[in-house]
Amino acid sequence: MAVVTPRVFVSHLAGTPVFDPNGDQVGRLRDLVALLRVGQRPPRLLGVVVEVISRRRIFVPMTRVSGVDSGQIVITGVVNMRRFEQRSSETLVLGELLDRRVRLVETGEEVTVLDVGITQLPARRDWEIEKVFVRKGKGRALRRKGEALTVEWSAVTGFSLEEHGQGAESLLATFEQLRPADLAGVLHHLSPKRRAEVAAALDDDRLADVLEELPEDDQVEILGKLKDERAADVLEAMDPDDAADLLSELPEEEKERLLALMQPEEAADVRRLMAYEERTAGGLMTTDPIVLRPDATVADALARVRDPDLSPALAAQVYVCRPPDETPTGKYLGLVHFQRLLRDPPFTLVSSIADTDLPALPPDTPLPEVTSYLAAYNMVAAPVVDESGALLGAVTVDDVLDHLLPDDWREDGLHGSAAAGLTGGGSLGEAADGR
Repeated sequence: MAVVTPRVFVSHLAGTPVFDPNGDQVGRLRDLVALLRVGQRPPRLLGVVVEVISRRRIFVPMTRVSGVDSGQIVITGVVNMRRFEQRSSETLVLGELLDRRVRLVETGEEVTVLDVGITQLPARRDWEIEKVFVRKGKGRALRRKGEALTVEWSAVTGFSLEEHGQGAESLLATFEQLRPADLAGVLHHLSPKRRAEVAAALDDDRLADVLEELPEDDQVEILGKLKDERAADVLEAMDPDDAADLLSELPEEEKERLLALMQPEEAADVRRLMAYEERTAGGLMTTDPIVLRPDATVADALARVRDPDLSPALAAQVYVCRPPDETPTGKYLGLVHFQRLLRDPPFTLVSSIADTDLPALPPDTPLPEVTSYLAAYNMVAAPVVDESGALLGAVTVDDVLDHLLPDDWREDGLHGSAAAGLTGGGSLGEAADGR
């Protein structure tokens, strides 16, 4: 006799590890695919969208899902590694049902969908959406206003209609723990309409972090749907080199309009970066490295390195320069590696332990030479200095990798054996998924 799986709410499944029968992790669940049906019949789940280690998203039919709970999902059989493509008749549960405004059949009252519950049918391997968790009132989901209740799917209406102005709070709450790169993956696979709604709901700093991880086409699309004032605020929150790259993709008139709306000092950094060729040290560098004066101490340097907003590459070393402290600085004197800061007493002057022998890069250094420099000296960042000896910025290894990888690496990730190794054997292209 088959055991009925307890009801599971889908928000608890977001990011859940997906394992094969041997206990090897295949990837993580990013969404569920449902088929809405006529009348009041509950939608049937067709399968799950799994993001494998290569960041490719694949479809696994529910017939291959042997276990579902909020801690793990187990699949069986051969995995088809073909990229998931949503069909017009399909609905993404996390991406398209959460935050939707629907109505209670009994009272006609408008409510917001916060979550949906799925269950496995008795004696079958089919899964359905059984329950809907909603909140009454017009307050946003995360403001906790209005009565919340769980109702049958048949007790609400409005899912089949095209949604205008759908919110994004519940979806964002579901993915709030994701790293920017992973949240960027979520946005990339949403419809353009839903992508714009989620982007609009993110705060400026979070949206800036996510934009930096998206393909250029998505960046331009999202920025173009923001009001000019907010677009300028988001550009200010981005790393100057990433903002410069994004602005370079826009028409000249739009680019100048947004630069004019940015804070003058922020716009000046971006304009300076845009003056360099893209695949040179000047075009790759960030203008915000850690700069210290010669009389600063190791304690001062460690305090700056602790800044949680710094990337690991930028926090790996500090640059010792004469005033002014902002780039372009006074004369560049040398750099101190983070490891050296940990070895010397806190009162030690950084100028006394700076590495003054390591050459700096001119801003017109081409990308291949930048790559060779980082490899030759085992560096994760390199100083960029102009003819007068002023520090202009630093090139970090992550920006170099961005330009060494194929243009579509954010979409395709690492193909071939790395992804194939996660499937637990079998021919990847032969599995029929019933789609």
